[in-house]
Amino acid sequence: MAIDHVSGAENFRVVNSLISSANIEVIPLRGADEKLAALPADTTVTITCSPKFGLERTLDHVAMARKAGYRVVPHLAARQVVDQAHLQEFVGRITGLGVDDLYVIGGDADEPVGIYDSAAQLLADLAGMNHSLTRIGIACYPEGHSKISDSELLDSLIEKQQYADYMVSQLCFEADALTGWLKRVRSQGITLPLRIGLAAPLSTRKLVELSLRIGVGTSIRYLTKQRGVVGNLLLGGSYRPEDLLLGIDPELLSDETNIEGIHLFSFNQIDATVAWQRRITASG
Repeated sequence: MAIDHVSGAENFRVVNSLISSANIEVIPLRGADEKLAALPADTTVTITCSPKFGLERTLDHVAMARKAGYRVVPHLAARQVVDQAHLQEFVGRITGLGVDDLYVIGGDADEPVGIYDSAAQLLADLAGMNHSLTRIGIACYPEGHSKISDSELLDSLIEKQQYADYMVSQLCFEADALTGWLKRVRSQGITLPLRIGLAAPLSTRKLVELSLRIGVGTSIRYLTKQRGVVGNLLLGGSYRPEDLLLGIDPELLSDETNIEGIHLFSFNQIDATVAWQRRITASG
């Protein structure tokens, strides 16, 4: 769809608003709590989990971020949860800290530690528990998954959406791929609002260093499958996160039932992420 002057200006206004209010993902590494000080007080912080660090590390950083005054969305990987009692304990601890939003994923562990092999299984049990959570998020994959077919991903998304309030896309660097996928799943009955998973401005050197600390699968793996992105960065090119957003069909971008917000993968480069947000906001 061609964007005329008026609709283009409106698109930029919407993009500006989405960027300024984005959730920022933080990996619970040592020193991450100190980096939070760069974030505005009204920022929503999401805290990841991984099999390398375990759920206790996630919980520790959730507590630190809440103590600092931020709204927090913990990630919970189903494959790291032992059983229903463990799930109830985790939920009780985060809600006790004032958390009301939880993002549930299957997780990267090769083998589950307990009874949950998928996010759908955990979500079904969570739905039967008493808790004070008011929002549940789930993952979606606009550019597919290396181990799961597109048809299986769609079936899983349909199954999970009955338990969820929104979905968060894994990293995507092409507006056409994201827009095409969103239109397809909408036609297949997926109605959940989308939070676009967007990589914040990247320092390639820092990203490589971080990938070595957290293990393959959380950063470099996503980037290496993106056509031309890593090569462009390594050759000194620039990556502008806003370009993907500005390339989205304006009708989809302005409809809150389609896109409710942005999930920024900061890779703990929080200073650079906040500086970029402020630069975009100032330019609006």
